[in-house]
Amino acid sequence: MAARFALGAALLLGMAPPLAAQALSPQQREEVVGIVRDALRSDPSILRDALMALQQAEQEDRSAGQRAAIAAHEELLLRDPADPVKGNPRGDVTIVEFFDVRCGYCKALHPTMEALLREDPQVRLVLKDLPILGPNSVLASRALLAAQRQGKYAALQDALMRLKGEPTEAALQAEAQRAGLDWPRLQRDMQDPALKARLQDHVALARALGIEGTPALVIGGRLVPGAVDLPTLRQLVAEARQAAKPG
Repeated sequence: MAARFALGAALLLGMAPPLAAQALSPQQREEVVGIVRDALRSDPSILRDALMALQQAEQEDRSAGQRAAIAAHEELLLRDPADPVKGNPRGDVTIVEFFDVRCGYCKALHPTMEALLREDPQVRLVLKDLPILGPNSVLASRALLAAQRQGKYAALQDALMRLKGEPTEAALQAEAQRAGLDWPRLQRDMQDPALKARLQDHVALARALGIEGTPALVIGGRLVPGAVDLPTLRQLVAEARQAAKPG
């Protein structure tokens, strides 16, 4: 117990402000360092446990910051009328998904999310294009937002998430026409500066939330990075639903 406390003290010394560090004389600091060295020689697991504790504290701080950011941007996240919605528009649990159609993990998550929407009629899915993987990602996102004006966002998104190759203009034309979109109109709408502004807003929102990649989900005030399987999605939805109950 004393050895662990000594290591904790040493770690704290490394992070303490100058005045706290100056409270120890050079001889006292040398004694503390000696205690730590002896403790590590006798029980190396002390360092492992201390590092794990620091990592856990950092993760908790990061999670708290993300929860605060989510709360601060709740309206933009959950209730932006410009965002396309899948599932039940009045569902009791909302999932916000940031995705890039060229992202392999996003493609892997897509059928899982579709399965969740089929089995749980009370889930509302808000989709936010986050084209971070290059020009073709931006092109595809513009096509999706333009397709929304023709009421075909979901149809084109499904097609692009299943697309094996690159979402080039030729591929977009083929998928758009297959989905019943007016291609000349889609091309015109894709050039609208308002669509570019929407994508820039999505990028800014992702940065504010600390999102570092795609896919990223926001469920019940919690940020979930990366693709998850169906049981995990079910559990996250159940936890969000339980947390939303009064009392």
